[in-house]
Amino acid sequence: MEWILLILLGLVIGVLASMTGLGGGFLVVPVLLYLGHKAQMAVGTSFIVVFLIAASSVAVHYRLGNVDLKTGLMIALGGVVGAQVGPMILASMSEQNFKRFFAGILVLLAIWLVVNSRSAV
Repeated sequence: MEWILLILLGLVIGVLASMTGLGGGFLVVPVLLYLGHKAQMAVGTSFIVVFLIAASSVAVHYRLGNVDLKTGLMIALGGVVGAQVGPMILASMSEQNFKRFFAGILVLLAIWLVVNSRSAV
């Protein structure tokens, strides 16, 4: 029964991730934490989910003409380097500090989106 719930969660996360461009990790990590995974395991596992959702989503967005390859590859170049540092920082964080940090990032992103979503009149 748990696998059915996980697949349904994946379906919802896939739709939301491919609509928002956020990759799904912002949803996967809290779900995995709720299911009892340690922070490091939740983050590591979320990358499998994000990788497969992103690969599927980029194919559709590319067909729709919604991909700027040059910009995406330039950002990814820096991201690949930064991704080598993140897991090492995470390994040194307590579970409580990770949850606070993750929540802070989500709150700051939400505030930024609300402030910058005002349409010009």
